[in-house]
Amino acid sequence: MSTAVHDSSDAPSAESRMPSKAAKTSRHLEVERKFDVDESTVTPSFEGIAAVARVEKSPVQSLDAIYFDTPKQDLARNKITLRRRTGGHDAGWHLKLPAGPDARTEIHAPLAASGTAAQDAVPRELLDVVLAIVRDRHVEPVARITTKRESQVLYGAEETALAEFSNDHVIAWAASPSEGSDWDPQQQEWHEWEVELVATNGTPDTELLSRLTNRLLDAGAAPAGHGSKLARVLSATVRSNGARPLQDPIHRAVARQVDQLLVWDRAVRADTYDAVHQMRVTTRKIRSLLGDSPASFGLSDGAWVLNELRELAGVLGVARDAEVLAERYEHQLDLLPPELVRAPVWERLVAGAQQQYQTGLRRSLIAMRSQRYFRLLDALDSIVATVPEALSDEEATPVTIDAAYKKVRKAAKAVDHLGEDNQESRETPKAEHDLDEALHRIRKRAKRLRYTAAATGDSEVSKQAAVIQTLLGDHQDSVVSRQHLSQQAEAAHAAGEDTFTYGLLYQREIDLADRCREQLDDALRDLDKSVRKARH
Repeated sequence: MSTAVHDSSDAPSAESRMPSKAAKTSRHLEVERKFDVDESTVTPSFEGIAAVARVEKSPVQSLDAIYFDTPKQDLARNKITLRRRTGGHDAGWHLKLPAGPDARTEIHAPLAASGTAAQDAVPRELLDVVLAIVRDRHVEPVARITTKRESQVLYGAEETALAEFSNDHVIAWAASPSEGSDWDPQQQEWHEWEVELVATNGTPDTELLSRLTNRLLDAGAAPAGHGSKLARVLSATVRSNGARPLQDPIHRAVARQVDQLLVWDRAVRADTYDAVHQMRVTTRKIRSLLGDSPASFGLSDGAWVLNELRELAGVLGVARDAEVLAERYEHQLDLLPPELVRAPVWERLVAGAQQQYQTGLRRSLIAMRSQRYFRLLDALDSIVATVPEALSDEEATPVTIDAAYKKVRKAAKAVDHLGEDNQESRETPKAEHDLDEALHRIRKRAKRLRYTAAATGDSEVSKQAAVIQTLLGDHQDSVVSRQHLSQQAEAAHAAGEDTFTYGLLYQREIDLADRCREQLDDALRDLDKSVRKARH
């Protein structure tokens, strides 16, 4: 068994070992629970469980898996496992990602995805999913786990497989915890049970899972002390990221958002609906929280990390803006009577915006595979892990909502002054542009107030700030839409197409913007009341 985990320090980099051809991957939701048992514990019967009509034993399987991670075990610290397993009906590469209580998303690639160069060449498609965690670090074997599995499949009345019970005898070895170590991996051996739902169809049968769990507990099992076999093997070697417990609410909020950034990064790479939007929002939240109190994070006002976060949000914004336009126009055109939708307006507005989204998504993914992006993530990790000494000694001034709210009030007063100065010229393009910019400034500052209030626990202030953010977000979407409609109408006119529908949509956007402006004063008054109440 000495070949369980080999030293790959002289192996080529992960990038050079990636196969040139894309592997065909598949994914599914895995819902299961694990249990610790003694070797002498008798496997229970599943008779008497109403949903189970019959039980069928499967042939004994011999499974052999090599697990991969970075030298600092970044995947393990994020509760992610990456393995290459032989034996069994699902031999291949498996990447497992957290997906809620008792659930993980498993992405599978065939063994052939490694190519012919080396068996431990992790498929590019799997590495790309977790690239925000792995970055440009070397990925190497960290453990070997062999399993002798005795399984039973539980069927329902309609001969549908409901769940699979596994009785596993496990032997495992962990790799050396440090480079150059002469540490000899000790063999670990244990016995465990596992029950996995089979026919989840996206909605796990939690009632059946609970009934099966109770049956196993009654037989003498105990809930597993670790979330996975790998977690048990690495429990003595997994490394902390060095972060100390965070007492300050703003620091805790930043840490949570950095974690969320990694989650939405994976969603963007999978082109999940609304993922670009959520990743952009998370990026802006981090920048806002850091920018409101840069000194408490050891940053200067013009810190590199703040500029990089702004640039990242800008890159994501190309795809996001196109996504908003496509959905907006599709909805508006669906509401119009067919006789009012003239010429190829759907192709120009909806299909054109969808094409722009794909272009923006490709640009975002290029940025998200760059060294520049990896260094930004490194910097954020460092910010979360490092608490400045002044803060540790409770010498730093706590962040409150006051400074953020003053900026909202200042922006609102600027809109009032702008209206007074331009009463006679409100209809001019310049005056309209200046007002739109001033309203957008209120929105951005209300958004920052919302993030700060949420972090400090001022929930009512956060709620009222969100109302203003949404209201003026709709207004800003209208501004962007009108600009886009004008451009597309000019292109349609030049092509000799009927532009009636463009004008109709344009007027609807004007009406929407006017309604948003009419509601702003009341929303600002409600915000002011919530801030006053929070101060007392």
